[in-house]
Parts: sequence; C-alpha cells; structure tokens
Amino acid sequence: MTSIGTRLYTWMQGEFVGEDGQGNRYFRSRRGRLHGRERRWVVYDGPVEASRVPPEWHAWLHRMTDAPPAADRPRYPWQRPHEQNLTGTPEAYRPPGHDFAGGRRAAATGDYEAWTPE
Repeated sequence: MTSIGTRLYTWMQGEFVGEDGQGNRYFRSRRGRLHGRERRWVVYDGPVEASRVPPEWHAWLHRMTDAPPAADRPRYPWQRPHEQNLTGTPEAYRPPGHDFAGGRRAAATGDYEAWTPE
C-alpha cells in the first residue's frame, strides 16, 4: 500500500515513465535535478517488496542505464520471466527433508563416515 505522502509527491512532482509486467509504475522528477541527478522511484502495485522489480527496471532506477526499458524489447529464448524472492513466505522453496516439508530425509549412503573425537 502506497502512503498518502508518496501518492501526493508523485502527483505533484512525478513524470510517468513506464510500467512493468507486474503493474509497478515508474516515475522520474518532473522538474530539476537534486545534486545533479534526476530522482527516480517506483510505485508498487501490491505489496512493497524490492525483489518485485525486474532487472531491466532495477538498472534504470539505479542509473545503470539512462533510457527506461522499452516494453516491446525482444526477449531471448534463455531469458525467464522475473519472479520475486519468496523467502520468508509460505511459497518459499523447501528442500526435501526440511521440517516444514515433512521432515523426512533420504537415507544416507555408505560414503559417509561420522567423525568422532579421540
């Protein structure tokens, strides 16, 4: 949820730049620069979670590129759709044997010998 202050600042000072596939909207300052740099920010559509920003928009936000990414940019076959980091949520990856995934691990094979102090 975006705060009222962010919404007001965006309405008064922001210039819409683009939107990503998750509905997050990106803005830059309409007038002037602060310390020689334009201000850039994102207004999230849904929970505020930095890992929801795709790599191309992350590069623009952090001034690694000057131009915002084009929506019609071709994707390479090896590129996968962006996924947010799910750590700490019920949808997080749980490997086999994890307590929350049943807690049953595969039996150890004969290639392991436990260390015992002398």
